[in-house]
Amino acid sequence: MKLRLDYGTDGLAVEVPGERATVIEPVFLPPAPNPGNVLRQALRSPAGKPPLRDLVRPGQKIGISVCDITRAQPRQLMLEALFSEIPDLRMDDVTVFIATGTHRRNSNDEIERMLGREIAQRCRIVCHNARDNDSLVHVGNTSTGVKVLLNREWVNSDFKITTGFVEPHFFAGFSGGPKMVAPGLAGLETVLELHNVARIGHPNATWGITEGNPVHDDVREIARMTGVDFALDVTLNRDQKITAAFAGDLLQEHAAACIEARKNAMRAVDRPFDVVVTTNSGYPLDQNLYQAVKGMSAAAKVVKSGGTIICAAECRDGIPNHGAYGEILASGSSPRELLAMIETPGYSRPDQWQVQIQAQIQLKANVFVKADCLSEKQIRDAHFAPVSDVSAAVEAALRSAGSSATLCVLPHGPQTIPYLRGEASSRE
Repeated sequence: MKLRLDYGTDGLAVEVPGERATVIEPVFLPPAPNPGNVLRQALRSPAGKPPLRDLVRPGQKIGISVCDITRAQPRQLMLEALFSEIPDLRMDDVTVFIATGTHRRNSNDEIERMLGREIAQRCRIVCHNARDNDSLVHVGNTSTGVKVLLNREWVNSDFKITTGFVEPHFFAGFSGGPKMVAPGLAGLETVLELHNVARIGHPNATWGITEGNPVHDDVREIARMTGVDFALDVTLNRDQKITAAFAGDLLQEHAAACIEARKNAMRAVDRPFDVVVTTNSGYPLDQNLYQAVKGMSAAAKVVKSGGTIICAAECRDGIPNHGAYGEILASGSSPRELLAMIETPGYSRPDQWQVQIQAQIQLKANVFVKADCLSEKQIRDAHFAPVSDVSAAVEAALRSAGSSATLCVLPHGPQTIPYLRGEASSRE
């Protein structure tokens, strides 16, 4: 069986034994024929709110949060739709906040590609920096004691709009919605607490679960307590085209978007597999190894204990060379040692959550990585086994697992989340 895996911008052709392979893909939905109209209709008939044009008053300073470069959000289309529904809009009154969370600053060229040249030049752009304490303000604590530090300019905006896209998320349940406030525009101290070892290690901190998920529960509370005036989210097909739009009250519209995303992206299987091939959905999602842990996490949901995961992610942005992910990986000689270090009381570092999840996966299965933009040494130093040929790696893994070995392939990575029938994620 010949398959195309999402990998970088061009994809990766592989061949696997068809008689053993179960290929799991999202429901393919055709793109909206006129995405601009779909977006505007959502803004005119929002959930739990009057139409956007009836809410914004002339002269208000409008803050709009958008995803950073690691996400496939159609930002330009969404912003243009918002602008078209705000009467007498002055672009000088608009600030676009790049919700980086703890990720690196996006370059000017990246921002222009993300927003379009006209918007990037005409609007004020703030690329959030979670480590710049002077740019943050303490707005209170959650009921669980999380100290909430948010971008000061966002908090001071007269009218706050979040924009995002909704898909299953490997520990927050689903992306988009309230995540565009925190961690997107939160301070490092807040993000570290939201992503601490206890929350990340909770069984409900996983794909497709929001209620009862300690990460998402606090994220929702932060958005509710700090105020979002309007929200716009979309769902995308595997070609990253808009299929539906949801707008209005942040929590209401996001809940509706989650139902749609779950229906199209989550797939039940009856039993785990010996070998699972995954990706990180191609560029921009597979731009570094840190992000590729998401694709591994999707595979880990249905791999047997002691089985094999083979992950293809281009990693054109490296490990990356920013953030603490690579440094933490270098701090231990094995996944077990790394996990023990992270679980030590008092240990707290940015990106520890990614290493924690990676180590948990590696204690369950052997993980091989195909990444043309990383050296074999870089892959080994990250505690993975490098492969150059995915087809050959699959053949070897199946041979090692025995004549009755089973194979699952996720060509689109975490755009499809498989789960064992009867798991909590299927009951959400």
